[in-house]
Amino acid sequence: MKSTIYTEDHDSFREMAREFLAKEVVPHFPDWETAGLVPREVFNQIGDLGVLGIQVPEEYGGAGSDSFLYSAVWAEETARAYVNLGGLSVHMNVVLPYFLAYCSEEQKRRWFPGLACGELMTSIAMTEPGTGSDLAGMTTSATRQGEHFVLNGAKTFISGGINADLVVVVARTGRGENRRDGLSLLVVERDMVGFTRGRNLDKIGLKTQDTAELFFEDVRVPVANLLGEEGKAFSYLTSNLPQERLGIAVGAQAAAEAALTTTLEYVRERKVFGTTVSAFQNTKFELAACAIDIEAGRSFLDRALAEHEAGELSSADAAKVKVFCTEVQDRVIDRCLQLHGGYGYMREYPIARLYADARVTRIFGGTTEVLKTIVAKSLDL
Repeated sequence: MKSTIYTEDHDSFREMAREFLAKEVVPHFPDWETAGLVPREVFNQIGDLGVLGIQVPEEYGGAGSDSFLYSAVWAEETARAYVNLGGLSVHMNVVLPYFLAYCSEEQKRRWFPGLACGELMTSIAMTEPGTGSDLAGMTTSATRQGEHFVLNGAKTFISGGINADLVVVVARTGRGENRRDGLSLLVVERDMVGFTRGRNLDKIGLKTQDTAELFFEDVRVPVANLLGEEGKAFSYLTSNLPQERLGIAVGAQAAAEAALTTTLEYVRERKVFGTTVSAFQNTKFELAACAIDIEAGRSFLDRALAEHEAGELSSADAAKVKVFCTEVQDRVIDRCLQLHGGYGYMREYPIARLYADARVTRIFGGTTEVLKTIVAKSLDL
């Protein structure tokens, strides 16, 4: 079945993305995996293409589009090329929406041109060593002193945290009757005194995605770097979670499709017992099951994308599509790796990298277990 969610403009954008990735990313990707991050200048190149500024208003150097579908196309083509571009998806799909929604006019003038061209890359610091999916349990704090907030605390598992020039830090600036009250978004800049980065964490997969520990010791953050209203961060964070989870679902679905593509190529060429692996009935049944799973995931995802474009995607439905597509990704890639035999365990084969990269998608952006509770609440349970 053919996806009907995209237009000719999206198809043209897809061709541009495919050409860029094949020329500028694929040949260098093994070196970036070894280094543990994407070179900073690559984001400038992507900015020059106009990718980073698609949703940035035209007066600040962007295209002014309010469509998420271009980001979805980029994610699909990245998966199709069997590569990962570090914290780029977090910058585009998670952090930029906060800037678009909550920046003051002065902040827009200060930051938007850099966000559009790749001079300013971003990350968001929510997770703490003792706090994961429980956003209200954050302990990083910031105390108002005149025209500054004095920020103290630590964050971990921060995607894009090494390359980021601006880090949106979720910090407790006050207390209320509800523990969700009193959280604020503070934009910490790269060179602020007291802001340090720990190690680039050694992960199972996503080797090019710099994932950092961040530390804040009496960092003086100007009040002018407060994003939105003080104490309102919890509502801001939850309002953007549907798009964040939808973005993860897009990547998961695309990875499953890429796994099937590379496995079909492999089983048609690999010979065992005098015939190709594709000739065995078990291979046919396994890949048929993968194709069915993928088709179901694509239909579910396209519907979610359409609802998101219309501004109608609910938190519960975003949770559903994220859970479903990441579980499809898990099932499909596991089956496909098995059909590669021992070669499937070698990182030189795309299926091995897809396998290692897939495991985290059921964890970040809200674990599957947390998302199931959201779906259960929507059922009045």
